[in-house]
Amino acid sequence: MPDGMKRLVAIVGPTGIGKSRLALHLAGLFHGEIVSADSRQVYRYLDIGTAKPGPQELSRVPHHLIDIINPDDDFSLAQYQELAYQAIEDIQRRNRLPFLVGGSGLYVKAVLEGWQIPRVSPDPEFRYNIEKKAGESGIDELYQELVRVDPDTARKIDRRNVRRVIRALEVHAKTKKPFSQLGYKEAPAFNSFIIGLTADRAELYRMVDRRVDEMIERGLVIEVENLLKMGYDFKLPAMSGIGYRQVGQFLKGEMTLEGARRKIKTETHRFIRHQYAWFRLTDDRIHWFDIERQEDIEIERALVEFLRGA
Repeated sequence: MPDGMKRLVAIVGPTGIGKSRLALHLAGLFHGEIVSADSRQVYRYLDIGTAKPGPQELSRVPHHLIDIINPDDDFSLAQYQELAYQAIEDIQRRNRLPFLVGGSGLYVKAVLEGWQIPRVSPDPEFRYNIEKKAGESGIDELYQELVRVDPDTARKIDRRNVRRVIRALEVHAKTKKPFSQLGYKEAPAFNSFIIGLTADRAELYRMVDRRVDEMIERGLVIEVENLLKMGYDFKLPAMSGIGYRQVGQFLKGEMTLEGARRKIKTETHRFIRHQYAWFRLTDDRIHWFDIERQEDIEIERALVEFLRGA
């Protein structure tokens, strides 16, 4: 970094494509540390279903923003952004290279684009009432309410992500303005190099299907059972993620384990399509690499050029 400019490398792309593997490799080569941008890996005890790095990976390269809250703790985008900036600044201050890695588009863009997020405190009473309404009328009606008051935000949120829908409605209720109109962007004090990993969609689906099978074999069901024994209910946002929700349906006798396995795969395929809406192949800010056709060495060369200031 000859000019002294602070730099950050982001690795984005669909779930299961190998972002964590690449991050470990590059961080080892370029004296880096990893800042997780995964909305589920922040929770303690959710390990297998979130594909959280294990002890071996954590010992190879320092990781940040993993296992920082309990499954029943409130956690907002604003909190994540603040913690991410703190971690990035600390890494840069020690003259190391931060790698922002994850598939949570909201988290990644909030950091890279410097979103100025409305500081609206959670309102337990509002959330209770609207969750009750969702239980009575259904998630779709709740989502349609968001479409009516804030169509721009609704287009960016998965209608099944109840927590995000409720948060957008909560911000609108408190400010009387759409969530999408409240924030503005202020470029962060670093230059970013964004690496995007992609693959043929059919091959990508095969990869994540194998990963789902591995999660089941490694003990995902036992992990969910242990979370229940610890007192964490399926109504918690942390427990609503793909994998945990379907295993919960199996444990409640609502489907077979094989049915849960198939549903996890189907929902993961759907989630991948949603991720490509966040990280578009036409986005010229992202340097895309096809993992089936390009080797790590090509990514390394591109990163060297960025760090040289080319």
